[in-house]
Amino acid sequence: MVSLDNITVAFGGFTLIDNISIMINSRDRIGLVGKNGAGKSTLLKILMRLQNPTSGIVSCPADISTGYLPQQMPYYDHLTVFDEVMKAFDVLQNIEKQIEKLTADLAKYNDYNSPEYLKTIEKLNEANDLYNIHGGENREANIEQTLLGLGFKRTDFYRKTNEFSGGWRMRIELAKILLRHPDLILLDEPTNHLDIESIQWLEDYLKVFDGALILISHDRAFLNNVTTRTIEISLGKIYDYKAPYSQFVQLRKERREQQIAAYRNQQKLIEDTQDFINKFRYKPTKSNQVQSRIKQLEKIDIIEIDEEDNSALHIKFPSAPRSGQVVFEAKNLTKQFGNNVVFKDVNFKIERGDRIAFVGRNGEGKTTMARIITEELDYEQGEAKLGYNVNRGYFAQNQDNIMDDNATVFETLDRIAVGDIRTKLRDILGAFLFRGDDVDKKVKVLSGGERSRLAMAKLLMEPYNFLILDEPTNHMDMRSKDILKDALLKYNGTLLVVSHDREFLDNLVDKIYEFRCRKVKEYLGGVYYFLQQRKIENLSDIEKKNNLAISKKNKELSGKNEYLKQKENEKILRKIQTSIAKIEKQIEETEAKIADWDKKLSNPDIYNLNINDNSIFEQYNSLKSKHAKQMHEWEKFNYELELIMNN
Repeated sequence: MVSLDNITVAFGGFTLIDNISIMINSRDRIGLVGKNGAGKSTLLKILMRLQNPTSGIVSCPADISTGYLPQQMPYYDHLTVFDEVMKAFDVLQNIEKQIEKLTADLAKYNDYNSPEYLKTIEKLNEANDLYNIHGGENREANIEQTLLGLGFKRTDFYRKTNEFSGGWRMRIELAKILLRHPDLILLDEPTNHLDIESIQWLEDYLKVFDGALILISHDRAFLNNVTTRTIEISLGKIYDYKAPYSQFVQLRKERREQQIAAYRNQQKLIEDTQDFINKFRYKPTKSNQVQSRIKQLEKIDIIEIDEEDNSALHIKFPSAPRSGQVVFEAKNLTKQFGNNVVFKDVNFKIERGDRIAFVGRNGEGKTTMARIITEELDYEQGEAKLGYNVNRGYFAQNQDNIMDDNATVFETLDRIAVGDIRTKLRDILGAFLFRGDDVDKKVKVLSGGERSRLAMAKLLMEPYNFLILDEPTNHMDMRSKDILKDALLKYNGTLLVVSHDREFLDNLVDKIYEFRCRKVKEYLGGVYYFLQQRKIENLSDIEKKNNLAISKKNKELSGKNEYLKQKENEKILRKIQTSIAKIEKQIEETEAKIADWDKKLSNPDIYNLNINDNSIFEQYNSLKSKHAKQMHEWEKFNYELELIMNN
């Protein structure tokens, strides 16, 4: 479908990407991974023709449609959310105009057997078919479903886009891309602006998306759930595996170990051969054997070992001084901005040694609560009490508003360092990959990842016993996240993390506080326990809603006719619920079969063995199509259920 041939990108004397070639097929699910600065975003820009390579060719058919979500992009302010997302259907609107014109043309004809009339009828039928193919009948329902899935409330649909933060506006652009159904979707760190529930919705959407996908993400769980092929960019080269990320890591490790073993064996052979040559070079009786060994050496192709980028953070948090048993307590806490109540009458307690995550949809108050705990924000009612001998260290989500842009990297630490640690500032900065002239860079020129590393380095300036980290992994690559997580696992103080990264939170925290509908609910368990409970609760909510709807009808209905209407509605309700249960079982069976195929096709031996067997891929694609139809049926039944309950 799309190919990159011998692509090189160089800046001055530095080569970022060195002579790489990639073929992107029509149904590929590619995870593009590598360290920050490796060239991942550059590669997407080259695919979008926003940047030209230094050398090489990009081949893309003219009829391929592409959707691209960069990390930063311009926004438009004059429309509502719904109207802005409606732009995704520009093609449909053009078809509608064509249908209107053709319909008007038909009215002019009196001779219904004339060639002109029949030709116009044919064009109108083609336009109507095209209209249906692009989902014209379901356009508004699809917009609503997509916006709700990405975390918007119905009350948000008709608000102006300029009322939303950058993260929410990025969701609007993502919604437009998904609704266009392009042949190829390119997503650069989409989960940075999504909460856990929206990430899971996007996962489910991308699993059934029938085009090609290239995804840059440092969210390991998201990559594993969505992608089936991994391309790593490292030191200008690429490593391409038909496997999701976690499997790729293992395969890459095994490949390198095999290379090292083969290299050592070859070096031993070369050494032994050279020793023989040196020993018998001047002995006439061995001259033929010596010449044979010399020719043998000349023919050897030296085994090359894949280069490995071993630069990484080195983090170890200072030992935490002992605090009182209660670290922080909220009693009947209420916070609002103007008329917007963020949370109301919230009660919870954080005790020494707790490892807690704040989770929930964006805008529900997670960061607000973190800022109240750090005393950066005041509150309207209740009590926010810090415990005895508590020393807080705070990593803020928005570093732009906290650091002095005109200070250098070194000055940023030097201003807060006290005592003997001042003599170790360069060592600390080196551990966070600021070396040589990097320490003299102004903060304003740092990338998002560099700012995050500098903010994390500030936390090592003194021994805090209560760490509050708000989205610490947003700009970190995989290896840096793993190193940070390992350091936090060894940290012996109290930990509070605001995050949507499931893999990062897994085993790191043992208590979840969910911010939802102006309340805070406690879950005693890890992040996957919380997600499981939320699914159970959602099902319970549906059951309660059904019962409430029926109860409401019972009170409102009177007389024989109303009683019969109630019975009919209950009958329809039961029928729809039965249909939902049935289709959910079918979906579960189909997903199990797809997962089994994914496992088979991710095995290089099986994949290469069957690569020319079209029936294999026909069966796999048939399952995918079946799953998409089942999901459509499930959505239809749930929409009917909602209509019944709301009437």
